[in-house]
Amino acid sequence: MSILRSVICAFVLIMTVLADSAAQTSTNMKLWYNKPASNWNEALPLGNGRIGAMIFGETAREQLQLNEETVWSGEPGNNVNAALYSALPEIRQLIFEGKHKEAQALALEKIPRGAPAHLNYGMQYQPVGNLFISFPGHEGATAYTRDLDIGNAMASVSYKVDGVTYKREMFSSFPDEVIIIRLTADMPQSISCTLGADSPHKSYSVQTQEKQLVLAGISGDSDNKKGKVKFQARIQPIVKGGTVTATADQLQITGADEAIIYVSMGTNFKNYKDLSGDEASRAAGFLAAATKKKYSKAREEHIKTYRKYFDRVSLDLGKTDAANKPTDARVEQFAGGNDPQLVSLYFQFGRYLLISSSQPGTQPANLQGIWNDRVSPPWDSKYTVNINTEMNYWPAEVTNLPEMHEPLFAMLKDLAETGKESAKNMYGARGWNMHHNTDIWRMSGPIDGAFYGLWPMGGAWLTQHLWQHYLYTGDKKFLQEYYPILKGKALFYADVLQEDPVNKWLVVTPSMSPENGHQSGVSIAAGTTMDNQLVFDVFSNTIRAAEILGTDIAFADSLKAIRDRLPPMQIGQHGQLQEWMHDWDRTNDKHRHVSHLYGLYPSNQVSPYSHPQLFNAAKNSLVYRGDKSTGWSMGWKVNLWARLLDGNRAYKLIEDQLSPAGYEATGQSGGTYPNLFDAHPPFQIDGNFGCTSGIAEMLLQSHDGTLHLLPALPDRWSSGEVKGLVARGGFVVDMRWENGKVKQLAIHSKLGGNCRIRVADSLVMQGKGKLQKAAGENPNTFYQVSHIKEPQISPKATAANVELPQTILLDLGTRKGKTYTLLAN
Repeated sequence: MSILRSVICAFVLIMTVLADSAAQTSTNMKLWYNKPASNWNEALPLGNGRIGAMIFGETAREQLQLNEETVWSGEPGNNVNAALYSALPEIRQLIFEGKHKEAQALALEKIPRGAPAHLNYGMQYQPVGNLFISFPGHEGATAYTRDLDIGNAMASVSYKVDGVTYKREMFSSFPDEVIIIRLTADMPQSISCTLGADSPHKSYSVQTQEKQLVLAGISGDSDNKKGKVKFQARIQPIVKGGTVTATADQLQITGADEAIIYVSMGTNFKNYKDLSGDEASRAAGFLAAATKKKYSKAREEHIKTYRKYFDRVSLDLGKTDAANKPTDARVEQFAGGNDPQLVSLYFQFGRYLLISSSQPGTQPANLQGIWNDRVSPPWDSKYTVNINTEMNYWPAEVTNLPEMHEPLFAMLKDLAETGKESAKNMYGARGWNMHHNTDIWRMSGPIDGAFYGLWPMGGAWLTQHLWQHYLYTGDKKFLQEYYPILKGKALFYADVLQEDPVNKWLVVTPSMSPENGHQSGVSIAAGTTMDNQLVFDVFSNTIRAAEILGTDIAFADSLKAIRDRLPPMQIGQHGQLQEWMHDWDRTNDKHRHVSHLYGLYPSNQVSPYSHPQLFNAAKNSLVYRGDKSTGWSMGWKVNLWARLLDGNRAYKLIEDQLSPAGYEATGQSGGTYPNLFDAHPPFQIDGNFGCTSGIAEMLLQSHDGTLHLLPALPDRWSSGEVKGLVARGGFVVDMRWENGKVKQLAIHSKLGGNCRIRVADSLVMQGKGKLQKAAGENPNTFYQVSHIKEPQISPKATAANVELPQTILLDLGTRKGKTYTLLAN
């Protein structure tokens, strides 16, 4: 009996601990507020990858601003500007002769700032509209609270009116493809409200059909394209203990105990060249299936699907009383206070946004994810691929969300087709190409004129994500499937590279360092540092992929010969990593783009251990650029300072980002809105993803031949714990640290192979496993380092000693599927 009692007591104790842990996690993972949203940047986002809503939480008139990912202006069709081709020889000659202003003028003549009449500069991502739920008499509510539980992907609102507590619970269901809203009260027959809808589109209608509210419309025209995306939203309430009646354009719920409102959306979009779908049947189909399922089961299945992804990673940086305050107050007070848990929340909010805006089978996350309330949003809410789209997916692999990467890969398949038009008709080249933007129609031509748009490198950057996914997963079938896209990109550069007449290097021209000018009004250039780094990676990845797959050996050998003629990186007169082939950098240049530091992050071409002078030059460049900038720029800089092994400077950038954003429509002041959205301003989602990636990069790096533990730990995070981060080679890392030192480490090996660990203090095995001092090059093929040329150094540059943190290298032999535990020595 005593044994049984002990077992029962132990079981109760375990369950209590688990329950407390779950409750604590749920509490920690909430954004919450004590007042409704007064504007869109205070509303809370829900999404399932395909459909999204912004929840305002007003008591008397709830608003759900609705999006469906395929509602874009325009229609199928590319935007290739063939006028450039005939002018290319002259533009290139002018650049090589140093006549950059003349080259820029000729390029602008062919690719003007405004779209020519027969072309377009990309389409706009557009909203569906708004659902309004009006509650008469609820204006004077008390005890108000609203929240977004990112641990379960649920939003809620709670308040009191005349002694009755009203609650709303909402989610965008992953398995059921509808948004579900549950209205309850603690007194029977208290739910009475009116459902209405509208849209900002010029062409739309709202009507009722058999106790459903139907919002239908068509997307807008833009440039030379007619709006042809037809959309429909269907809203259906199901009540307990009350009635539903209809007018011509509203639904009325009266005297219900509970109301469950289903919102379904569909369009006629099938793919980037096919609009033959039926928006009405699609919306009706999702709705019919969802309403057959009990609410409790729908809720349970939604949470289970979401947590399958979200629960893979946890981060504990400590918690103070500041965590008990509303989220908007925490953002206001973060820089001057002590709120480490807000960093954990912000990190996880980025993962929440990626799960909610990018699911297998959906479109990739755009400049605003899937959340947008305007028919003409900033920068059209397109895919800007000279940093922003790539930044959206930086957290995908390292924070254990590889499935969220799939929409980007699918888009690359489309672009490799539409990009053939750009390569052939604009450059006379094989393979495929795109410039610095695309949209749902997979345009591959330049936009916004030659100063901003004549940058034939967007595909080069995007294809890095294919290679990185392989390095993290070891998925050879994936590499085989996507190898033609890597090869097509390499073919393009093999054809378009031109010989620099002075140094005989092979360079991309015309191009630019994204959006930055090297003289007033002139961006056009040859052989910019970022271009050279990107082409080096395109060739290196294709060469490696061909070797792994045992194919195209002769082609890979030809790429090696071309790669050997690419320019080296250069250290300029100010001790900086040069942005251009010529030493044009200005120490007072605070431009938001830091494109020449691509080689530092996200690439691995700048290593503190193999090229310390280059590493120091990259640091100088970043110091010259400064910290404060647009939200996404500061997100990039968190990653860059992490790669520079400076945790305190990286943390300072997080502080800059987690400061209140103003409400100006434009600018470069960065910051964070009350709902934790990143501000350019205005809202751009890339900064959220960039900071999430940067926080991971401060704790774990695996790009430079080793699995580097706590490479950039700031003083403010002296103790903490992270679980579930992923390193290249398929190593999943759980780690706890105290006083800046790793105390306990668990490594799960998905692929097997050598795990080379770089760490500040010695570790010892606990249990089985062979741990030894590392020697020689890492034999793990997923950890090959970049063998770059030695940098060229200006005679005007001052040599500097580079001091690096002391570390030790350990090799741990691993077997596939096994977990290894190490402890502080």
